[in-house]
Amino acid sequence: MPTCWPCPCAPPCAPAASPTGRAEVALPDWLATAEHVAHVHHRTARPGRPVDWPDWVTPEVRAAFARRGIERPWAHQVAAASAAHAGRHVAIATGTASGKSLAFLLPVLAAPPRSTALYLAPTKALAHDQLRSATELGIDGWRVSTLDGDSDPDERRYARDFASYVLTNPDMLHRSILPNHARYSRLLGRLTHVVVDEAHRYKGVFGAHVSAVLRRLRRLAASYGASPVFVCASATISEPDAVAASLIGADDVVAVTDDGSPAPALDVVLLEPTPSLTETAARLLAGLTEDGQAIAFTTSRVQAELVAIRARELSSAPERIAAYRGGYLAEDRRDLEAALSSGRLRGVASTNALELGIDIAGMDAVVTAGFPGTLAAFWQQVGRAGRAGRDAIAVLAAREDPLDAYLVAHPELLFDRPVERTVVPTDNAYVLGPHLCAAAQERPLTKEDAHWFGPSTVALAERLAAQGALRRRTRGWFWTHAARAVDAIDLRS
Repeated sequence: MPTCWPCPCAPPCAPAASPTGRAEVALPDWLATAEHVAHVHHRTARPGRPVDWPDWVTPEVRAAFARRGIERPWAHQVAAASAAHAGRHVAIATGTASGKSLAFLLPVLAAPPRSTALYLAPTKALAHDQLRSATELGIDGWRVSTLDGDSDPDERRYARDFASYVLTNPDMLHRSILPNHARYSRLLGRLTHVVVDEAHRYKGVFGAHVSAVLRRLRRLAASYGASPVFVCASATISEPDAVAASLIGADDVVAVTDDGSPAPALDVVLLEPTPSLTETAARLLAGLTEDGQAIAFTTSRVQAELVAIRARELSSAPERIAAYRGGYLAEDRRDLEAALSSGRLRGVASTNALELGIDIAGMDAVVTAGFPGTLAAFWQQVGRAGRAGRDAIAVLAAREDPLDAYLVAHPELLFDRPVERTVVPTDNAYVLGPHLCAAAQERPLTKEDAHWFGPSTVALAERLAAQGALRRRTRGWFWTHAARAVDAIDLRS
């Protein structure tokens, strides 16, 4: 990288033409004219396709969304919501900020009185953001609660005994709800919908574990008389119906992929590798926050802190730039999220903790410090730009790495290729076996449970019995050990 990187905090910033000659996005001069810009990809704005509300959506729900500024839904929202309302499992894979939350909330809100629903998120931040959005709807009688490691005993009791819509995560479902299902019988017995958000995160061994947890959930819900509809949502996923089918163990999944929401114009800038990626990301963050709100995605907690420190040194408003990463206290995370949502913070250097769909309006620019490893993750980060409907900028600052250097030299690999397929190896016996033990402790295993866990269930249960993990009796396979089976299962290994 040249040592003469332009000063990011020195205006002017003027509209800069994209390589196609259009000037729909205001690239700052110091960025548009930088000699180490390898490529600028322009995406034109896309108009939205609003449709009428389905007849089954009540006036109260329509009014609640109208108070949030939503007079009519987008076409894909109605398609997904109507399929779920009709009892079909749904996989919705549309762009970031396309309104997937409305798509899965409509059937939840249309469920019969006293029904319950679960929302599963891969991060606490996303669940709490959904809590804020759901609470702001202000619908009478709809009780919403989070249930995670930050929940105190009173919050846990409220979620278990009173809440209509419980926002949690796969770990809490695995370690707390399912092993203690008798205490959660109200929640499980009235369960009509389960939302699996950011489904692209559940891949590989982690995905196999989550798939087993969801199958255990379906099995227990059925034992209490419930048959919930699953809605799997993701902004970056290929073959969403196949992925959802693998996760939940069902074949009849409806895919909704035709995005009817509007999208702003976007310029994606590719920068050649630099010797100091931290310095480059900090200068980009400081410069882009002079005229808007920006996020810099980093590869580690340490880098997030270093980028934030350096960006504050370069910024004319250092108090409006912060770091965001895992490891903060819950109150500190909530304060940062609220400051971003309100606009009090202009810039944040973050790990991928903010990569997911937290509803932060006004992200004018995104900086990705080094290719994040997959196209899915890259487009998830880029999708955070332009969330408020304004034109946006995204910058990929390549690190000194052969893969990064090759990608910026061959931009077609980023912009012309489909997102990688999410693979969920549900037939992995080393993953499924321990979950069969957990399932046997929750409720004795029988041959009929092959309906939930697949055709290898009986043979695997026999192997577990031969190894002493389960005990074979006339009525099936039992867990007879004093320890909890779930405590031996790490969902991420």
